[in-house]
Amino acid sequence: MTLSGCGSKGAVDTAPLEKSFASAEPATKTSADQVVSAIKASDYAGAASQLQKLAAQAKLTPEQQQAVKDVLAQVQKQLSDFAAKVGKDAQKAAGDLQKSLPK
Repeated sequence: MTLSGCGSKGAVDTAPLEKSFASAEPATKTSADQVVSAIKASDYAGAASQLQKLAAQAKLTPEQQQAVKDVLAQVQKQLSDFAAKVGKDAQKAAGDLQKSLPK
């Protein structure tokens, strides 16, 4: 599921994640790169899933663990904001539909 169109592109700061995984093992760095790509594509659900997999790896340094936590919190906020916006839009659409029905 790709979430896009919420107008908050770039709202997630991936720099700490990219920096902390720059010299990681190739497989781990690839996972971090996939997270960054998902975030840049506004695929926050995919990014959250990848971040959770990355967080489960036992070999992460404390800096990497903190970067994963911080970015995951930002991604979860984006998902929450998007869900709230969709809910408001749906309520407005339902109200508009009610007004347009003949009485």
